[in-house]
Amino acid sequence: MKRKITVLIIDDSAFMRKSLSIMLESDTEIKVVGTARNGQEGVELIKSLKPDIATLDIEMPVMDGLTALKKIMAECPTSVIMVSSLTTEGAESTLKALELGAVDFIPKELSYININITKIKEDLISKVKEIVKQKIIKERLNRLRSISQPGRLEAVRQPQNQIPVIGYRAVAIGISTGGPLSLQKILPHLSEKIQIPIFIVQHMPPKFTKSLADRLNTLSKLNVKEAENGEKIENGTVYIAPGGFHMTVAKNGLTSSHISISEEPVNTLHRPSVDVMMNSVINVYGKYTLGVIMTGMGKDGFEAIKNLKNLGGYSIAQDEQTCVVYGMPKAIVDAGFADNILPLEKIPETINKVV
Repeated sequence: MKRKITVLIIDDSAFMRKSLSIMLESDTEIKVVGTARNGQEGVELIKSLKPDIATLDIEMPVMDGLTALKKIMAECPTSVIMVSSLTTEGAESTLKALELGAVDFIPKELSYININITKIKEDLISKVKEIVKQKIIKERLNRLRSISQPGRLEAVRQPQNQIPVIGYRAVAIGISTGGPLSLQKILPHLSEKIQIPIFIVQHMPPKFTKSLADRLNTLSKLNVKEAENGEKIENGTVYIAPGGFHMTVAKNGLTSSHISISEEPVNTLHRPSVDVMMNSVINVYGKYTLGVIMTGMGKDGFEAIKNLKNLGGYSIAQDEQTCVVYGMPKAIVDAGFADNILPLEKIPETINKVV
């Protein structure tokens, strides 16, 4: 009989502990092995129960989630999913948790009268399964955290094919699970000499993308911002799609382009969607779009990269060793669409060279 995935729930709310337990154990492959009411209890239970993965609330008595997370990563490294409030404060705390080693997060606004409850349950179960499947996730997280500061990139021994310099007009990046920490490791390395726009879809809820963009802007030489509806596209600017909305680009006559922010199309698995963003960028910039697919579950971005390759364009995939979850890049690698398969720390160096 197949061994079940073991989960520990750490939350001061009895309602949340019960709700998460019911959701997780609705899947026959998952077993909740314990619950804790605060961070201190949680750390002790992780040490004794050794679960495959834990969910961790941020605001708790006795010991808060961030303090507990630091102790977990130092004393008993375990994959952790944060349970986060969909507020600006919650977003900032969650970004800090991801920096400290949490793998992902789910929204805290859970209620059985919530129309999104089915999607939240599906997301939680799929995240737990995918994260636990990554056998060397602790090593990957340690590698991610240890990647040096700007100016001291690691040397990578493996040879790579050269992506040709063809006069790129835009870079389009798709990223999901593990993305916030990964973006903090690549955007600061992008050169201030880059004179084309960069568009990013990071799967995140509203408010989180604004906090992420503001954080990245303080670290980067380029201007990084959450995209706004109707704004003119400027060279040398990094646009992050706002959570809960699609970001697309469109031409303004012959000389300029603008961004559109919309809930349409409504039938996509993700909003924002990498495919929706990247296909619109390809529609405007054609084969002179450089496509980049990084860490994340599923295959969002696959169809757009396929379209780009059909036009004669080029793409980069993050390698398995530096992905938190090797799903989105794997899809394009397996299909033969990736011109370069690069470790995280090599991606900005390559972009700087070719654009």
